[in-house]
Amino acid sequence: MFSSPPPLNDAVLTVAQLNRQVGNLLEGHFSQVWVRGEISNFTRAASGHWYFTLKDEAAAVKAVMFRSRAQAVGFTPRPGERFELRASVTLYQARGDYQLQVEAMRRAGQGDLHEAFLALKARLGDEGLFDPQRKRSIPTLPRAVGVVTSLAAAALRDVLSAMARRAPHVRVIVYPAPVQGADSAGRLCQALSQAIARNEVETLLLVRGGGSLEDLWSFNDEALARVIAASPIPVISGVGHETDFTIADFVADLRAPTPTAAAELCCLPRQACLERVDAAMQSMALHQRRWFERAALRLDRAVGMLVSPQERLERQNERLQSLKLRLVRAAADQQRARATRLERAQAGLAHRRPDLAGLRAGLRAQENRLAACAPHLLASRRLRLESALQTLEALNPRKILNRGYAIVRDQSGALVKNALDLNKGDRLAIELGQGGADVEVIRPIQK
Repeated sequence: MFSSPPPLNDAVLTVAQLNRQVGNLLEGHFSQVWVRGEISNFTRAASGHWYFTLKDEAAAVKAVMFRSRAQAVGFTPRPGERFELRASVTLYQARGDYQLQVEAMRRAGQGDLHEAFLALKARLGDEGLFDPQRKRSIPTLPRAVGVVTSLAAAALRDVLSAMARRAPHVRVIVYPAPVQGADSAGRLCQALSQAIARNEVETLLLVRGGGSLEDLWSFNDEALARVIAASPIPVISGVGHETDFTIADFVADLRAPTPTAAAELCCLPRQACLERVDAAMQSMALHQRRWFERAALRLDRAVGMLVSPQERLERQNERLQSLKLRLVRAAADQQRARATRLERAQAGLAHRRPDLAGLRAGLRAQENRLAACAPHLLASRRLRLESALQTLEALNPRKILNRGYAIVRDQSGALVKNALDLNKGDRLAIELGQGGADVEVIRPIQK
């Protein structure tokens, strides 16, 4: 039951605020509930979401089922059918309409079967039995096709009719088994196993006409699904109508919406095969014609290259005479070239021979010039030496000391140039023009 409303106050709400509070109230009060009713105004949006109305004799409510939830249903609901929905109660605030947000759906009266279907589907899906990478490709040109169905089923007549019309060249082998009833699932497994063991067809068709969930329940059997998954022969499932889905559809290598469609998908039609044969024959004829044309060209070239032995000997003799003449010419040309190179070498050698008489005369002239220049060079060098000796003598420190100067050194032998560097009591060495003396500083004096 709803709690009592709070007392009125003076606060004024906007419409959005009011709808938000009402939505929170609905969502907080109702957990997920199961609701039964009839589907009407069903719409599948481009986004994949389902929008419809759930109604009974007295009332109706709008409902939405989002794409992620709708994909798990396994069938498409049709208007007029009754279903049980697990949903949350929400408010669409933009219009102020309350609606059901559907999480799961099952046909009314068949909830247990549908729950079992969803549970088996989820478990087999987790095992990878629905993985597209596991599934086998369907041969396009089978020699024989197997059909697993009841001999009395309308689906068998549809398949045989479609095969006779589209592909009469393909042999059809029927492996009979009941498609409805308590033991039908086991019989279907036996028929499939028999077809696999006999290995006389390239494709297997597992077909049945439409019906209710109970009618199609044999095709939701786990053992049958595992036989289909383990089959080395590709299996096409054509069970029910286009909107019906079974476990066999998910685990088969290819799902056909109807039995007739399964027959159409199992092989190429006869007309397409004939067109392929015609195209192959035209291609072969074209390649053969081109091969004959190339062979004729090669034959013409070979005939053109054929000559008589006498003509061949004459051509070889002519070629031999031509080569002999070229050899003689080449020898004469080579001899002339060598003579020309020899003459040029002799001329170059004569041009490059040294003039010994001229070189000797030049050498004598250089000797005379050297003999004439030697006294002058010695005199010039002697004058330079005497000038350097005079300069050196003038710079002799001994002569400076003889004029009364002295050289003062401290105890380390370094020259003393500034009285500020001296302290009272420092011992100094004085070098004079004649001898020297060791002295002690009594008092430094700076001028």
